[in-house]
Order: sequence, then C-alpha cells, then structure tokens
Amino acid sequence: MTASETGRTDVPLMRVLGVSTAAAVGGFLFGFDSSVVNGAVDAIQGEFGLSDLVTGVAVAIALVGCALGAWFAGGLADRWGRKKVMLLGSALFIASSIGAGLTQTVWDLMLWRLIGGLGIGIASVIAPAYIAEIAPARFRGALGSMQQLAITLGIFAALLSDAVLADSAGAAANTLWLDIEAWRWMFLVGVVPAVVYGVLSLTIPESPRYLVVRGRDGEASRILAHVTGEPDPDGRVAEIRRTVKLESAASMRDLAGPAFGLHPLVWVGIWLAVFQQFVGINAIFYYSTTLWQSVGFSESASFVTSVITAVINVVMTFVAIGFVDRVGRRLLLLFGSVGMFVGLVLASVAFTQVYDAVDDSGDTVSRLPTSWGVLALIGANLFVIAFAASWGPVMWVMLGEMFPNRYRAVALGLCTAVNWLSNFTISLLFPAAMGWVGPAFVYGFFALCAGISFFYVRAKVPETKGMELEEMG
Repeated sequence: MTASETGRTDVPLMRVLGVSTAAAVGGFLFGFDSSVVNGAVDAIQGEFGLSDLVTGVAVAIALVGCALGAWFAGGLADRWGRKKVMLLGSALFIASSIGAGLTQTVWDLMLWRLIGGLGIGIASVIAPAYIAEIAPARFRGALGSMQQLAITLGIFAALLSDAVLADSAGAAANTLWLDIEAWRWMFLVGVVPAVVYGVLSLTIPESPRYLVVRGRDGEASRILAHVTGEPDPDGRVAEIRRTVKLESAASMRDLAGPAFGLHPLVWVGIWLAVFQQFVGINAIFYYSTTLWQSVGFSESASFVTSVITAVINVVMTFVAIGFVDRVGRRLLLLFGSVGMFVGLVLASVAFTQVYDAVDDSGDTVSRLPTSWGVLALIGANLFVIAFAASWGPVMWVMLGEMFPNRYRAVALGLCTAVNWLSNFTISLLFPAAMGWVGPAFVYGFFALCAGISFFYVRAKVPETKGMELEEMG
C-alpha cells in the first residue's frame, strides 16, 4: 500500500516492519529447532542404538517443552513484558543448542531438547502476540504472516546447514571440526540465531497494550505514533484501556463457555491448531531425509530433496503474505485444504508401490520404482506448496488476532500449547507408524485430516481481515 493510499508516510510502515521482523526471529528459532534434528536422526539412532519408538521420543521430546513454554508464555508476558520473555526464550535455546551438541547419552540429549523446547514454545506465542499488538490493522495479516515466513526460513537454514555439515564430513555420523561429529555441529550452530534473537529483542519497543496495562499510557502513545504511524495515539490508548480493563484478570475461567466447557471461539482456535499439525507437515520437515532414504534415495540425494522442499516452503510463504490481507484468511485456508488433500493423496498412492529388495550387503531394504518416486516427490511438494501458502502462516495470524482482548493471551497460550502437543503426537508416532503400517497408510491419514479441515473451516471459522483487535469478540 502506497503513501498516497494511506495518507501517511512510508516511514511508520518501515518501522513497524522492522520491529515485526525482529520479533519474528523467534519464529526462525522455532523453524530451526523443528528441522535441525532432520539431518541428525539417523546418526543419533546409530550413535545410541535406539529403537524407532525411542528415536521418536528423542525427536519429539522438545515439543513437550514447546507446549509447556507456550502454556506459560502468555502469563509471563503479562507479568514481565514481551521483551523480557523474548530474552528468556533466547537464553533457553542457547543453553539447549550447546547441551544437545555436546550430549553424551540419549537421556541428556532429551533433557537439553526439552529445555530448548521451552524456549521455542515461549517464542512461538510471543512473536504472533507482539506483532498483532504492534501492527496496524491494514498490515496485520501480512506482518503476522512474517512469523510463518521466519519459521520457513529457519527450516530452510537448518536443512541447508545439515546438508552442508553432512557433506563436509562425508556423512552426518562422521567427525568434522575439533573431532566432533557433524550431527553435533548441527545442534551447535543453533547458538548463532539464538544470540541474534536475544540482541534484537533488546532493540524493539515494548508492546503498547502491555504498557497500557501497566499504566504507562504516555509511553504507549509515543510508540503508537512513532512506530505504527497512528494518527490519534491518545484515542487509541483510551480504546485499548477500555478493553484491557476486562483483560487485567484474564485466566482460564475467561475461556469458559457452553461448548464442552470452553467458548466456541476458543474451540475454533484449538481445532485450527490441531489440523495444522495433523496434516503431517512436520513429518516432512522432521523426517524427510530419513523418509526418502527409507524408499531408496541416497543420503546425499535425501538431503538435497529436503533442502529443495524447504526452499519451496519459503517461496510459497511470500505468496501467503501477498494475499492474506487481500483475499482474507478464510478463503486461503479453504484453498490450502484442497491443495494439501490432493498432494497427500498423490504421495499416499505412490507409496503403495514400495517393495522390499536385497541390497549389495544382503540386507532387505525398501525401494520405490523411479516413476512412483517422482509422483511421491510431486505429491509431497504440492502438499508443502499448499500448506505454506495457507495453513502455515494463516493459522498463526488468526490465533494472534481472533480472540477478544479480555482473554487473548490466555487463549493464544492454550491454542499454541495444543498445536505443540499435536505436533508431539505426530512426531512421536511417525517413525513407529511407518514401520507398523507403512507410508501409504500414514500419508492417507494425513490426507483425511486435510479433507476434514476444509469442511471445518467452511462451517466454523470466521473472517478477521481488516478488523482492529479491539473489535474482536
């Protein structure tokens, strides 16, 4: 949108873009942590002699921490402020990256990943909440989508660094610099973005809504005028104050309603959080390298395929950012559900052709005929295209803006915790399910969830495009 269209200079837009970008680095950590384990899974399993189920626990344990971090983040942010909670998330992830990289047993690996998960869970709540609170309504969808863009960039950075490190060492299990295995360096490099996140969180202003709650109206007014270009900052502060009076004592009791004990709008947020994970997106980004190797791809080809998928994920998130404030949240979700369903069905059909073969060492291995392998790749990448252009960013946008001020922080924390628990469930069970029923059935289940999500959005999800936060509810 140009200056002539808004009647304002572009300077406030650049300022709000800058602070939103800084907050969204928390999403980068989210994506990095989600996918850095991708390249290390097989090496970890071999290093510690783990079964498929225990491997799933080692991968997914971080998500328990994420759920806990998300659950407590809203309350901490209301007491300490958004900036201090961002710093806490940064510190936890720094500790986790170092601890996981230097781990000596699978048990302390799980502990460090759990600690890192706490930091990522905190960041996953604070980033969309802060952006929703600082962004003008006309830009909020695009700026809110930056959370998902940062997640996709984090995924890409993790998979690319995994591929580079594994290639430099010859394999993820081989030693690299300082006589440390490549898979350990995959975790150690996470210190860099965590430090950047901590430094950036010191440079951004506090949320105006938090300042109003603390009685710092003058400071909130200056931030609204300077950062967002609000033409009547004192009027907006008064409007925020009217709504935060209801928010000041927010608790789980405020979410109560007739629908199984919760307000219907809270259930909408919960189901959006569940569907976003039960379509299987993180089965792709946590286990894609292992998946492609399991059907006959070489380790090198599997890493390259994973990086290409991550690039597609980033590019299509830009598409979502361009359309979310034009066509609306609801329509993007509906189109995304259709695209995900088609892609997952194609992948599921292709995986029905997996067969057992004997390799040169006499071991029985799974293989996929070349033509069906191409179809599986097309289906998986079509799924990622549809997800990245819709459900990936739009769910976070909606969770950041769809709840009334009086219980936004609590509801966002609950729904984000549900999202992490759903992620945990899929990530924990995926390796074992691949062995129990095979990839065709697993991807068929994901397709079923994508199909159901279409009908749920059409029946239950409201449109929030263009509404100020004070108008919600």
